Amino acid sequence: MKVRDLALQGALAAAALVAAFVVWQREPSAAPGEVTVVDAPVRALDSIRYEDDTRFVDVFRDANAREQLWVRLGYKAPKTAVGAQGADAGTSDAGTSDAGVAAVAQATDAGTGAAAAQPPVAAREPPPPPRELRANEVAEKLFSRFAPMRAMRALGELDAKKLEEVGLATTARKLTVTVGGKARVFTLASPPGGWGTPYLRSEEDGRVYLLGPALLPDLENANSRLVDRRLRTFDLGDFDAVVITAGGISRTFAATGKAPGPVSLAPEEAPERPDEFARNWHDRVWRLVPIDFLGRDEAPPGGEPQESFRVEYRRQGRPVGHVTVAKGEGGFYARTEHTTGWARLHAGVESLVDEAARVTAPVSSASGK
Repeated sequence: MKVRDLALQGALAAAALVAAFVVWQREPSAAPGEVTVVDAPVRALDSIRYEDDTRFVDVFRDANAREQLWVRLGYKAPKTAVGAQGADAGTSDAGTSDAGVAAVAQATDAGTGAAAAQPPVAAREPPPPPRELRANEVAEKLFSRFAPMRAMRALGELDAKKLEEVGLATTARKLTVTVGGKARVFTLASPPGGWGTPYLRSEEDGRVYLLGPALLPDLENANSRLVDRRLRTFDLGDFDAVVITAGGISRTFAATGKAPGPVSLAPEEAPERPDEFARNWHDRVWRLVPIDFLGRDEAPPGGEPQESFRVEYRRQGRPVGHVTVAKGEGGFYARTEHTTGWARLHAGVESLVDEAARVTAPVSSASGK
């Protein structure tokens, strides 16, 4: 009897596991009234792209690790607005003619300021290269909502007058969803007043949809909403030793304590004497907040910065992470095991750099601490 009971319980447990797996793998169900615009499982989704007349945002899978998402932020080259006088003078998208240059010079001499406000096309700088940054959890959740991609309502094909009424006739906004290597491109209307539920038109079949209000805001504000801005993924208490290096001199501290911290640091050579100065210094380093993250393979202005100090974190002798602070053109930068490149720091880091030499000084030299 016991054997049969155990077998029955085992069968029920196995069935429950299978049912849970099926539910977990199932795509989220549509809300009442919703229609499917792009029908595809999230594992087949390659990228999503939002663009307008000045910039673009890509959320895409890593080529070597599809589970990792990246955010690409870029700007488009400015379009040339040619006025009537410029056209008569022979101005074109490729540059400005001699007559056009003379007209600009005359306007400047006359004190109109036209040359300063609208520089010649040839003098406009090209946009900077796109910046690729690690995506955060918000980006991962948003990405999954595009496969399948759903809309609130399907409106079918609209005539030219109706397209103009809903803002789809002359808009520069587009949304591209790439699934299995095939791109689905949609024209995206600008909602009245800059908010609300925008209209979406498929460039493949001309069908128009009313898109929900929750999909686009994150893409439109990708720099602040979709980028992973963490310096590290571990916390205070996840390490038991800290190695601080400055000016070619390294010093190891035993670390005790955990978040919310700060942790206590005691020199390896004198573990019974916690170093209050080192503790306060490290707490300020731990709480550094970058003001700008550079992208993957992006060099800071002026080239690679020069290392000022480095902090390594270990647990039971194994590396956990690190932070390197370096000085470059125009300020200081930080880089860790988690960042994709250098991150520009706020002002006031100079004191940390100056005090790093004191933190790494031997005990005999630091008796006055």
